[in-house]
Amino acid sequence: MSRKGQTKIRHLEPDTLYQSPVVAKLINRSLRDGKKTSAQKQVYLALEILKKESKSEDVLISLEQALDNIKPKVEVRPKRIGGAVYQVPTPVRGARQYSLAIRWLINAARARANKQYHTYGEKLAAELLSALNSEGAAVTKRAEVERMAEANKAFSHMRW
Repeated sequence: MSRKGQTKIRHLEPDTLYQSPVVAKLINRSLRDGKKTSAQKQVYLALEILKKESKSEDVLISLEQALDNIKPKVEVRPKRIGGAVYQVPTPVRGARQYSLAIRWLINAARARANKQYHTYGEKLAAELLSALNSEGAAVTKRAEVERMAEANKAFSHMRW
């Protein structure tokens, strides 16, 4: 925690095509070597593929549903008491839920095999489609984090 007080939340400008701050966050997290236009092209390609493949007519609703399936509800945080460090389950704040969901989504998309997907946009679309169906590596990561919190439920009274 910062000694200078609470940090100010920076509000992000919505992206140009969909006018959505969630898509803007997805683009900014997808950046490689500061190349924003190429990241925009790939994310927009992924959203177009998602629009074709999903049953929903609005791609932003599909994106929100996919992110809701990835967002964790609880996580473990280390807390030192005496000489021991305990993994204490704590609920996840809303902004951090989105941050973790987008991070896990992008990492899972980048880790996908290159055999059937040629671009990052195709990988991201495939991961979004699997997240819509509550499958995929990002949803598995959320289940793993929540399982860890469930296993350490005995230390929940140590929450600060």
